[in-house]
Amino acid sequence: MSERLQPGDVAPAFTLPDADGTEVSLSDHKGRKVIVYFYPAALTPGCTKQACDFTDNLELLAGAGYDVIGISPDKPEKLAKFRDKESLKVTLLADPDKQVLESYAAFGEKKNYGKTYMGVIRSTIVVDEEGKVEHALYNVRATGHVAKIIKDLGI
Repeated sequence: MSERLQPGDVAPAFTLPDADGTEVSLSDHKGRKVIVYFYPAALTPGCTKQACDFTDNLELLAGAGYDVIGISPDKPEKLAKFRDKESLKVTLLADPDKQVLESYAAFGEKKNYGKTYMGVIRSTIVVDEEGKVEHALYNVRATGHVAKIIKDLGI
């Protein structure tokens, strides 16, 4: 498992397919701030809440210069279903090989009800215009997280 990212680190580059199979790279957003959030699975209650919260606040975040990208291990087809069912406006990217999840330390050992297993660690990384990590938040809660980010970023 990768080391957790720290403010000042260079954000790992990535290119992944979106819900329509179009390749999206972090470098496409150079010159803008990007909120990259990692979530376990599309169409699940917590992940739906989080994605809807980001969608509901997308105008506010975009107005403050932030793009939002959600990454999960789901395949593009499932992301398209998720986007359409929930009317999501955030960019959703597929990382079925979990390479980007691992490079951002958003995949690793988790504990739940006394059991230890490997899974997606709900995380949010804020990347500045130069591609450096501004904030790195791990083990975040789905509910209330977007409001906390907006507050932390002073938006």
